[in-house]
Amino acid sequence: MTKLKFTKMHGAGNDFVVIDGVRQEIYLTPEQLRLIADRHFGIGCDQILIVKRSNNEEADFRYLIFNADGGEVEQCGNGARCFVRFVHDHKLTSKREIVVETKSGLISPKLEDDGRVTVNMGAPIFESARIPFDSDSDAIIQELEVGGETVQITAVSVGNPHAVQVVADILQAPVATMGPLIENHVRFPKRVNAGFMQVVDRSHIKLRVYERGAGETMSCGTGACAAVVSGIRRGLLDNHVQVATHGGLLTISWAGENAPIMMTGPASTVFEGEINL
Repeated sequence: MTKLKFTKMHGAGNDFVVIDGVRQEIYLTPEQLRLIADRHFGIGCDQILIVKRSNNEEADFRYLIFNADGGEVEQCGNGARCFVRFVHDHKLTSKREIVVETKSGLISPKLEDDGRVTVNMGAPIFESARIPFDSDSDAIIQELEVGGETVQITAVSVGNPHAVQVVADILQAPVATMGPLIENHVRFPKRVNAGFMQVVDRSHIKLRVYERGAGETMSCGTGACAAVVSGIRRGLLDNHVQVATHGGLLTISWAGENAPIMMTGPASTVFEGEINL
């Protein structure tokens, strides 16, 4: 039986099991990943993050991201904030700003003086083929047939694919029923995160996200980025937006065009421990 050291963390309620793959050898099967993520028989989390050294000369670290279903994904915004908190607290680096290699490219999280973390998430992608999204156009508003009705979405990638729709009331949004249908929609060949955005005013939104491979989470960092940039592109939002999620507030800024998305929010350690696998 293998004992594995871990740290439980969360970013605005989106929770993670973070594992140091620098100081210990890590290889986990999909079954073990699902056990770790299980809230009844394991530790419980939305995603598992594994910290690695990077072979990329431009990066300080590399990190692997696994959803609760055991599948590896490209990007995780709330996880990126927890990542920089983890490597700093565990003295893997003394830098307050690091460059991290992910499956979708490089990101730059920075530990702020007030304890929050800002992440340069890179520029969003709206080209359908690169999201990927099966469409004959790159129109900002697209129609999607879901469960016998037509909804209007904005498809965008912020390192992972998102389908964002505007709803009148976040509490009444059909997240539990429509979320999995959108996640597994045939027009998204790699599945997709389904975002439900309520516009409060031009600088405030409320957001719920049904995450690919995890279900609805308390917060979704990339989902907040996707919602804000889609709202800006649709002319509904200004360039600096407060995003209220069930787990807390995130701040998203985007100057448009090819500018990077900047996300600021909390990153907290809950506890540390060992699990027998």
